[in-house]
Amino acid sequence: MPKSNVTFEKLGITVSVPAGTRLIEISEKVGASITYGCREGECGTCMMKITSGMENMSQRSVLEDKVLQENMAGRNDRLACQAQVLGGEISVKA
Repeated sequence: MPKSNVTFEKLGITVSVPAGTRLIEISEKVGASITYGCREGECGTCMMKITSGMENMSQRSVLEDKVLQENMAGRNDRLACQAQVLGGEISVKA
């Protein structure tokens, strides 16, 4: 199974996880303390910035895209509860 290396810049921690893992699950594993509310992609509280490796992330769902637009998110922002890693190297700032 493909792996992905996800770096949490503020913590200086890199963790290797299986492809398909959601960022919120990785955050909980390393103690990155991402704030979240619903875990369903509706509230927008778990928004985080992908600083590199966006090409290694799942595509935005219609719901995620809607919530990000409503919160005036930048093009590198994703919802941690919805975004899945697909492989490769990814760096995030939360």
